[in-house]
Amino acid sequence: MPQRTRIVRPVSHSLSPPRPAAGLAGIRLSQRAPLAWAIPGIVLCLLFHYVAVVAGAWYAFTDWNGLSAPSFIGLANFVEILGNRNALGALVNTLLLASVFVVGCNVVGLGLAIGLHRTLRSRFALRSLFFAPVVMSPLAVAYIWQFILDARGPLNAMLGNLGLRSLQKVWLGDPNIALWSVCLVMIWQFSGLCMAFYLAGLQSIPVELDEAASVDGATASRRFWRITFPLLAPAATVSISMTTILGLRAFDQVMALTRGGPGFASETLATAIFKETFVNGRFGYGAAFALILTVLILLVSAVQLAVLRAREKRL
Repeated sequence: MPQRTRIVRPVSHSLSPPRPAAGLAGIRLSQRAPLAWAIPGIVLCLLFHYVAVVAGAWYAFTDWNGLSAPSFIGLANFVEILGNRNALGALVNTLLLASVFVVGCNVVGLGLAIGLHRTLRSRFALRSLFFAPVVMSPLAVAYIWQFILDARGPLNAMLGNLGLRSLQKVWLGDPNIALWSVCLVMIWQFSGLCMAFYLAGLQSIPVELDEAASVDGATASRRFWRITFPLLAPAATVSISMTTILGLRAFDQVMALTRGGPGFASETLATAIFKETFVNGRFGYGAAFALILTVLILLVSAVQLAVLRAREKRL
């Protein structure tokens, strides 16, 4: 039989040069793909938020009724606001409402977070129960409380049945307490949000720190103020910042409960913006109120965040 000739091909020991072009191009394309998907959202955000803010800021320096062409009047709207007693009262009410709301909401939220952190068996159900008002519509919450706080509502009826008639009030009709009634409703609704922030902070604190301090003989209050409270600084920063913004721009609860009344006792900047713009038809004047509120929120939030961040670094 004829022998088959085996052809042995020489093996090249030289390494073939890598072809990085296609691979790197694919990597770069995959890295840019998420940005491409985000572009429509970014464009819409710029158009309907930032461009709208800039346009509104320009209208604040005009005399405009929403129909005719706006005419530039400079600082006349702001001068009128500074000379208007009711407008200054709305500014003061906004600051008072926001201050009491921030303190009350964070104190109640921190108390709930500590109480529902580890000990109770029903803590998960109670957390959901206290957080439920946060996801409810502010208008729905306000209308429920409007029924409760009515002069002939359940609250006054309960106080009468308990023999506490001296505590019965016209909660939403008394100029001295109308603003604080609105603040109470806001604290009730958003305390669960602060609770969630502080619960997240408590769960990030190592248990070993508390146990070691307990072994060393530290009391519960001392462990809280020396260990737990300082380590809650990041959670407090987020919670205080969020509630400050919610308090300064409060609108739904005020409109549903008191409409800024009685008189101007519970008027805020947000309700003044609505009334001047859509009720009185003074769009330029309302835009001036809106610009003041926007600048106020930015300044208060920036200063507050800087102070809280500095406190975090010291701790």
